[in-house]
Formats: sequence, structure tokens, C-alpha cells
Amino acid sequence: MRASRLLSVLLLLQNRGRMTADELAGELEVSVRTVYRDIEALSAAGVPVYADRGRTGGYQLVDGYRTRLTGLTEEEARSLSLAGLPAAASELGLGTVLAAAQLKLYAALPADLRDRAASVSQRFYLDVPGWHRGIESLPQLAEVAEAVWQTRRLRIEYRRWGNQEVTREIEPLGLILKGGSWYLAARCEGNDRTYRISRIEGMETLGEFRRPLDFDLAEYWRAWSEQFERRLYSRRAVVRLSPLAQTLVPFYLGAVGARALREASAVPDEAGWVQLELPVEQGRPAIGELLRFGAGLQVLEPADLREEVAEAIREMGAHYG
Repeated sequence: MRASRLLSVLLLLQNRGRMTADELAGELEVSVRTVYRDIEALSAAGVPVYADRGRTGGYQLVDGYRTRLTGLTEEEARSLSLAGLPAAASELGLGTVLAAAQLKLYAALPADLRDRAASVSQRFYLDVPGWHRGIESLPQLAEVAEAVWQTRRLRIEYRRWGNQEVTREIEPLGLILKGGSWYLAARCEGNDRTYRISRIEGMETLGEFRRPLDFDLAEYWRAWSEQFERRLYSRRAVVRLSPLAQTLVPFYLGAVGARALREASAVPDEAGWVQLELPVEQGRPAIGELLRFGAGLQVLEPADLREEVAEAIREMGAHYG
């Protein structure tokens, strides 16, 4: 543990130049006294680190000194794919590992490229979850991720839609972060399936399995998402949308609605309204989705959906007299 911290001190000084004991302590989440001891240990090991006294002082390496102890561990290499998702890396138990890997990468870069990389990190930040939801906090996620890494089967207690609890023995193949929610792609009884991590009530790690060589996680998720979308939005509604409602479609109906609006070839009327076909869910969810647009949306077809929306409006009107 201390050897890893000493390397981190060395790489921080190499990457950033002069740093105070307080700054080093903050980066490493240790006490200032521990930093003093670590600096003494580095000096005793022959590392040319020296201290500048005074208010603007701090520790730094002799000009031109560069360590070559930058080899990545297996865990650090794994974490690099999550370099733009620090919260996701933390959920997977790779937060500190990712920080160490990034330090080693910066140390291995020439000075000009290191400066450019630092400049990019200060100008671009990837924040995946939407405003109304963050990434799910899941205590079991790290254990599931470890089973994926180690290609070990899992026996899970899973709560299906409708609160039906089932037991499944699965072969975990990959994790997906979608809109702040974590999903597991796994093989069960010869079929590839998707499980939402938050619905796993319990698990037991079993023996290893042979990962299928032809499994492509990105392709699987693309195909599964398309099938899920078709099942979820199995109903079609012909509607009229006001200019304001058209701008709200991507926010209220997501990518599905935005695509339908983009592909529509309807010409706006004099007031700017357009007529198009929207995919909607079955039952009550469709009513709620359409009512979000208020007076900016009018359902034309099918007749039963138009009547359901009208009935919901009448019931709402009764509440307000």
C-alpha cells in the first residue's frame, strides 16, 4: 500500500511540478505528516526531490528527472475505458484505480502532449445521466462487475416486472450504463438476456465458464435496444402538434419521438401545426405521455385512443370545476 502511495507522490510531482504538502495530502487523502514521511522515504531511495521554503514553496523534482516506473496494473488497464465516467468507475469499485492509471499515463507522455491532455480535461467533461436522475447507487454492482471480469457464473435472485421473484443461473457477459441505470447482458440456458442490476435481490458466485468468442457487447445492446423499443412503443398515434409542442417532443418522448418528428414529411399549416404519427406505449402510460403536451397536441387517430385522452381531460376538468 505504501509503495503504491510513494509512486503516486513521485508521479504527481513529475506531472504537476511543485506541490505543497497540503496539496499532496489532499490528492492522496492522507495526513500532511504522512506526506512528510513519504518525501523522506523517496529522498532516502535516491529520488532527487527537494523542498522550497516560504509561502510559495513546496516539493519538486530536480529539473529533467523522469521516472520510468509507469507500468499499468491489470485493474488500472481495465479502468481506462471509464476515464470519462468517474462516477461509473467509482460504482464499479475502480475509482482510485482509475486515478492511479491516469497518473501513470500522464507521466509516460512527453511534456507537450501532457500539457495538451491536461488542457482537454479542463475544457471537456462527459456527464452521462439526465438532469432528473443520477447514476444508480448499487452495492452489488462491484460484485457483478468482478464476475464479468473473472468470467464466473452467478446464481441470482431476480425481481421481474410485476414483482415476480425468480432464481436464475447466468453467465455474465457485459455491463451497460444506459441513462443512469446499469444493465447486465448475460447468457441463461443458452439464450442471451438483459437484467437490470437494481432488480437483483441476491447473488452467489459460482465457477468459471467459457466466454463465447463471437459475443459482441455493443452489437448485442444495439439489437436488444431496438427490439425493446418496438415492444415498448407498439402503438401508433396520429397527432397534430403546435410549434411549441414540436420543440418539446425530444424532451417528453425522448429519442423515439425525436426520430418520428425528424422523419415526418408533413408540411406545417398556416399556424405552424404539423400532423404526424407518433409511437406510444400501450394503456395508461400513453395517455400520460400525450397529456404532457397540454393544448399543444391533438390526437386524431385511433379513435379509441382519442376517446381515452378526451375522457382523461374530462376527469381532470371535473377536479377543477
